[in-house]
Amino acid sequence: MSDKLALLQHPGGSLLSHKHECWKWRSSAAQPRKPISWSLICGLMLFCLGMISLFTGHVASDLEWYSQRLMKRRSYFKLEGINKGPIDIWQSDYAKYFYGCSKRSRNFPPAIRARSSNGYLLIAASGGLNQQRTGISDAVVVARILNATLVIPELDHRSYWKDDSDFANIFDVNWFISYLAKDVTIVRRVPDKFMRSMDKPPYTMRVPRKSPPEYYLDQVLPILQRRSVLQLTKFDYRLANNINDELQKLRCRANYHALRFTKPIQELGQKLVTRMRAMANRFIAVHLRFEPDMLAFSGCYFGGGDKERNELGEIRKRWETLTDVDADEERRRGRCPLTPHEVGLMLRALGFANDSYIYVASGEIYGGEETLRPLRDLFPNFYTKEMLANEDLKPFLPFSSRLAAIDYIVCDESDVFVTNNNGNMAKILAGRRRYMGHKRTIRPNAKRFGPLMMERDEMDWDTFARKVKAFQKGFMGEPDEMRPGRGEFHEYPYSCICERPLSDVVDNKRGDPRSEQGNQGLRERSKEEEPALGAKENEA
Repeated sequence: MSDKLALLQHPGGSLLSHKHECWKWRSSAAQPRKPISWSLICGLMLFCLGMISLFTGHVASDLEWYSQRLMKRRSYFKLEGINKGPIDIWQSDYAKYFYGCSKRSRNFPPAIRARSSNGYLLIAASGGLNQQRTGISDAVVVARILNATLVIPELDHRSYWKDDSDFANIFDVNWFISYLAKDVTIVRRVPDKFMRSMDKPPYTMRVPRKSPPEYYLDQVLPILQRRSVLQLTKFDYRLANNINDELQKLRCRANYHALRFTKPIQELGQKLVTRMRAMANRFIAVHLRFEPDMLAFSGCYFGGGDKERNELGEIRKRWETLTDVDADEERRRGRCPLTPHEVGLMLRALGFANDSYIYVASGEIYGGEETLRPLRDLFPNFYTKEMLANEDLKPFLPFSSRLAAIDYIVCDESDVFVTNNNGNMAKILAGRRRYMGHKRTIRPNAKRFGPLMMERDEMDWDTFARKVKAFQKGFMGEPDEMRPGRGEFHEYPYSCICERPLSDVVDNKRGDPRSEQGNQGLRERSKEEEPALGAKENEA
């Protein structure tokens, strides 16, 4: 541990400077050579960049953007190699060096008021709860880019889940508006007086996936200014991953702070967490994602014979663009979700004992109790929201998004969160748990597990367990898994993770550094960013 701390305390703060010093030592030790004039080289480089920027007009800004990313990466490079030895399966020993940070800078201008904005932006989110959550967070950023007034987003009522819940049924509207008041002006609806004065109905358009800010400024803004009210449809993953850090931090403020569940959802979710904690000091939450729609979409086969093939085949027809695939080949490539039994085997192989408590978050499990039985046998302390909530769950049963929100809360509060695929809930929660202190988050190494699970009957348990542990290195939610530009920003919110000063790191001798003492700084920072609950909504 002392050598890791020494690395973290290196004066230069990066491995790059350390390598530079080593190079200088080796060159001087070999033979007395004429020293290189680094000032001359740097001067020539700056001169060349200046000449190029004279013609392109972009190099300077690009250089600044890349330098920001390089500075951001330095902290994570300092932790390279930490996963080479055995790790604590319940928590990361290195989480204490980082914390979530999304506070706006002093140079971030205040929000434009509705009367001075470029118009009203309507958003039609798409998909289930967590897919819509990404769309809402991105919509806040797009409204900021366009200097638009954002209208409370409209949720998807026609997707596979067929939930007619509105934004106000799931999220606290007043909190959402007041929390983001300094960033974006948000209103519940376009004022009636304004709508009556319009010559034409709101213009509707769909932007390409992962569009950069420049697209919105060049293609969307002129329409908004001309029509005053604009609706963007199917709004999910419509904003690029790589945008400047100030806008990334706004993404985090919207996702991790402004989107708060309504009081009934929050209270029931916390009640389930309390009931799990009453039985065990720590517990695992598993998002199985083994519902019929997921299995049908994957095109995989799970051993259910012709009955399974016919049932899932019928569901698969809902997606007209899907083609026939080779189920065995898909599994070899790691494109199939693990079965509940395989998830249990993975956890046992990693070292979780069979007396561990697990909470299973899921909708309708394909195959029902028969599919779940092997997982129950491996972990008898097995619970779901239906088992813990009893009658309290009845008001939520007709609404799949509200049920998903309850699962979201319990998974977020768990000591260990295990995903079974890389879907929207897995990504959103993985990112949030990194932001909230790098809480242990396990994602199966799908490419390696597919073939391994197919061959597991050919090896003894010790060999299987050894392979699982080897394959899972780099998939356990450690801080060094963060890389600027890696994956979806909602899963790897690198711009919103800051290095904690070493003076704030609690000495291991004083107890768990991720306990109340170790995370006090993070909570204090989060509280500083939250406005008073009674803050008034923005007036149109």
